[in-house]
Amino acid sequence: MLSEEQVETVYYKLSEAMPGRTKNAKGPKGQPDAFRSCISCMLSAQSLDRNTAAATRALFKLAKTPEDMLALDDETIAAAIKPCGLYNNKTKNIRKFCTALIEERGCVVPDTREGLMSLPGIGRKCADIVMSFTFGKDVIAVDTHVHRVCNRIGLTDAKTAEKTAQQLEERSPEWAMADGHFWLIQFGKRVCRARVPKCEICVVSDQCETGPIVRDKDEA
Repeated sequence: MLSEEQVETVYYKLSEAMPGRTKNAKGPKGQPDAFRSCISCMLSAQSLDRNTAAATRALFKLAKTPEDMLALDDETIAAAIKPCGLYNNKTKNIRKFCTALIEERGCVVPDTREGLMSLPGIGRKCADIVMSFTFGKDVIAVDTHVHRVCNRIGLTDAKTAEKTAQQLEERSPEWAMADGHFWLIQFGKRVCRARVPKCEICVVSDQCETGPIVRDKDEA
């Protein structure tokens, strides 16, 4: 892994090259409140962004609160969220989540990692994303892009997203915690892409432990 000094350098360069948190940043997939942010994050598992967006639009036309969600039958929920896949399991998780939120939390979504993860269907990744986007907490949420980038560069050396999140929490400078997720995710989408990374324009190539990735001509 990169040294402490190198980690600082990587974050500094990303802060100069990538956009940070915007003042009007909303919850996952642009949702306006914590409840719908959690549901949207749950639906995004193993789903493309466009499919998640279609599922959330259809579902939130029918229900926008946990009480309204539980008033729907399973078939109605499953039909609405079908575009995002795994809709039967996700329907069960939505119902369990809404029930626990009502019975255990008085319909108030907690703003801590521990509180969020105590609810059915919410793991570390989803909890951190909701904390960062919805509650504005200084936490680097680890999605697919962040996990790939961090381990490719050498910020972390973890096999799982959860372990990556733990290492980032330990190794990231305090000043980078607020916007670190935004820098890393944009870097992963724009430059350090999964199949065809743009190493030739990478601002942290001097620190990257993987080094330039050679591409075939037909991938350029």
